[in-house]
Amino acid sequence: MHTDKSNSMALSWAMGGFQFARFFRSACIRVHRLVCLAVLMSITCTLDASPTLELEYVGLAVKREETHVWGSSPVIGPDGKVHLYVAQWPRPVGDRFGGKTRDGKVTGWTSSSEIAHYVGDRPEGPFTFLRLAVPDQGGLLNAPHNPTIQHIDGKSVLSCIVNTDGTSATQRILMFVADDLNDQWRPVAGAEADGTILRKSEDPSFWDHQANRGVSNPSLIKHQGKYLLYFKAVIPLPEGVQGEPWQKGHTWTYGVAIADKLEGPYRKQPGRITDTYAPIEDACLFSYNDRVWMLSRDMNGKMGGGGLLWVSEDGMRFDEAKAQLGFHHLDHYIGKERAAAMKVYRGVPEGHLERPQVLFVDGKPAYLYLASGLGFPAPYGSASHVFRMKWKQ
Repeated sequence: MHTDKSNSMALSWAMGGFQFARFFRSACIRVHRLVCLAVLMSITCTLDASPTLELEYVGLAVKREETHVWGSSPVIGPDGKVHLYVAQWPRPVGDRFGGKTRDGKVTGWTSSSEIAHYVGDRPEGPFTFLRLAVPDQGGLLNAPHNPTIQHIDGKSVLSCIVNTDGTSATQRILMFVADDLNDQWRPVAGAEADGTILRKSEDPSFWDHQANRGVSNPSLIKHQGKYLLYFKAVIPLPEGVQGEPWQKGHTWTYGVAIADKLEGPYRKQPGRITDTYAPIEDACLFSYNDRVWMLSRDMNGKMGGGGLLWVSEDGMRFDEAKAQLGFHHLDHYIGKERAAAMKVYRGVPEGHLERPQVLFVDGKPAYLYLASGLGFPAPYGSASHVFRMKWKQ
């Protein structure tokens, strides 16, 4: 009787162990499948992580004899043509970005830049010089530079920067408005008499108060019924934040000023638009598909040193961790052999692309205009280029 009970218990234990083994094996198989599924999803996400935007090189936008050509901002006019507002200045003697002209005059973007008006029948060009839209007036309106042109609320709006002493330390932002593109520009209603719409803050508690190059590089959009004017300021890095040696203890960063009406006044917001202190330069912002997009230079080489594409739901905060590749260097598009035959007036032999400016066609960002310090031999200088924007669906 005792023996039968022992055998029964042994059999019961054996059966329990067998069932546990089956359960354990089944559980392992399920875990294995889940792990495989997670790996597959990871691989799929990685493969699907291609850039939202790709660029196709179209060709040269503007180059001009004895002239350095820089940022070129496009808009489609009432005549159906593409109008470019272009920063340019006399080319100095030698392969330099600034210096002296043959007649001994000082030239460079901070001393003699002007905003020229070019026009073409198509976004691809060619573009022909029409006239000076905002000439260099010296003094308090010295060297108008880095223009950006928009058509908003039935009006043409032109923003740019100027300085007062031939240096970047005194930069401020101007905004003009007109009913057409005949270059009869007038200061917006919310600006100072000369068109100044933004200056460096005089409030010691404001984040841009210590900016050592004033405020500059405006980008204007209309989003969700508000008018957003983005601006750059070069500020000291906070204690404990380490930058690259070339930054010399400073970073290039952006803020935004908001208005209820196109012509202002514009009110600076208390915070910057990024939480990072990585340098941001040449930001171009645009509203598309109910979001705000930003193209900027990739100054810290996050994705190779070309450009970054950022996105925000409200235009007030942009997350660097979600930034994508926006564009490469110029040699990626034109080929290394062709790039090697050009002149480096500014930047690197690969050709930094700078000052992105977007042209909308039928409500969609369709063309991108970029400047480069990799230019053409004398008698030409730096030039601007046009790219077709291909959006991933």
